[in-house]
Amino acid sequence: MDEGTKSRYRQRLEARLSALQAESGANAEAREIVTLDQQSVGRLSRMDAMQQQAMAKATHARREVETRQLKAALQRLSEGEYGYCEACGESIPETRLAIAPTATKCVTCARS
Repeated sequence: MDEGTKSRYRQRLEARLSALQAESGANAEAREIVTLDQQSVGRLSRMDAMQQQAMAKATHARREVETRQLKAALQRLSEGEYGYCEACGESIPETRLAIAPTATKCVTCARS
């Protein structure tokens, strides 16, 4: 993988990481303890608030997983290991990396 390609992947990974961090900050309030809105008291409003909180927490958990994957990909890029399958050592096709830039395995090894 040439330096220009590595630079493009680094920019793409860093941009996605920044976007995730911004989204997480904007969503922080939704993950807090549910407080009942005194204007709309009732069982359904509380259930709705709890469901929204649960969805926000699940979204946050998915963001954290993706953040770890992005940081690991950036680390592999820094170490010169990015784009190589962790199972067989062969290079991961750029078409796969274009779709899944955090991929750690080639298609063959990912299937097994």
